[in-house]
Amino acid sequence: MFQTFDPQDIFSRRCIWVNGPVIVGAGPSGLAVGAGLKNQGVPFIILERADCIASLWQKRTYDRLKLHLPKQFCQLPNFPFPEDFPEYASKYQFISYLESYAKHFDINPHFNETVQSAKYDETFGLWRVKTISKGGANPVEFEYICRWLVVATGENAEKVVPEFEGLQEIGGHVTHACDYKSGQSYSGERVLVVGCGNSGMEVSLDLCNHNANPSMVVRSSVHVLPREAFGRSTFELAVLMTKWLPLWLVDKILLILARLILGNIEKYGLKRPPTGPLELKNTAGKTPVLDIGALQKIRSGEIKIAPGIKRFSRGRVELVNGETLEIDSVILATGYRSNVPSWLKENDFFSNDGIPKNPFPNGWKGKAGLYAVGFTRKGLSGASLDATSVAHDIAKSWKEETKQKKKSMAARHRRCVSHF
Repeated sequence: MFQTFDPQDIFSRRCIWVNGPVIVGAGPSGLAVGAGLKNQGVPFIILERADCIASLWQKRTYDRLKLHLPKQFCQLPNFPFPEDFPEYASKYQFISYLESYAKHFDINPHFNETVQSAKYDETFGLWRVKTISKGGANPVEFEYICRWLVVATGENAEKVVPEFEGLQEIGGHVTHACDYKSGQSYSGERVLVVGCGNSGMEVSLDLCNHNANPSMVVRSSVHVLPREAFGRSTFELAVLMTKWLPLWLVDKILLILARLILGNIEKYGLKRPPTGPLELKNTAGKTPVLDIGALQKIRSGEIKIAPGIKRFSRGRVELVNGETLEIDSVILATGYRSNVPSWLKENDFFSNDGIPKNPFPNGWKGKAGLYAVGFTRKGLSGASLDATSVAHDIAKSWKEETKQKKKSMAARHRRCVSHF
């Protein structure tokens, strides 16, 4: 797990001592940790590979996207949404909120700086974070030395692109949902949408609204719930019920509500999993679909449901049931994954898929000053709770060490430039 300093490597790049934590990722999770530390007077730096905060929201989301949950469940600590925002904020409103958040707490990430590796050195009790900065004319290598490392890159850092036989031979346009913006350019086309989660459903709906002809591949079972029930958010009702009822009973009530409001969706090819929606979310991280209009299009036949894919060929796809569809384009709504295993050289705290091994609410703190935020599988509300815990824990340790005036060994390297 732990590694030691290579003396040659110390002097091969610019070395910076950070008198506080290094936070990797300037999305909502990283910003929330930074705000908590600011409030307690703890110095820190945030490293962000993109050229902006919340790059997932700014660069890899479609135009029609709105928050799936009411705004009170999506706000970050100590900074409510503006009162004039609607209950379900648009992506542009949410980005504006995050930019105001960063400005309010005076958070200034290091943009265009990609973390290559982060290793813990047992000898000195410090983290070494190696980066490449591409903000200038020439790339510059840095090495940050710190006591605490906060992993805030989240569950959705990299797109998942499954392999399909013949996909390269299709002859049409193939894109991942992270690069999809609008159905406008697909007008009149036959589009195969691979995936039936919230992204797949919304992309299919958007294609319909721009006069395209989508077919949505449903490879596995899926929970579809109404976004609202009896004038209230379904999520809000679930939160209230879980305070008083066991999870299995809340799941049963949600499924009854879904049947009453949405009807029998299985006859349209949308098979429900045997595990309830909340239990499935907690155990497998699979989020239920909150319907915002796609189901009506499925009922009317404007969105066609297709089973799994057998193979692609030029201008067509063969399905597992033997049916063949002629298609012009393919959109892969196949989800995202964590990228933590590619750069964090540590195997005890994170699993092989880049998620903390301990489930929420115990997955935010590891050993040797390692923390994680944004991996709860509970959205922005879960990230906010973890961010508050992380900021408080680091601030407590930092203040104790500052009070005792302990000096880290790495601060004695003459080539190390103090950042604060």
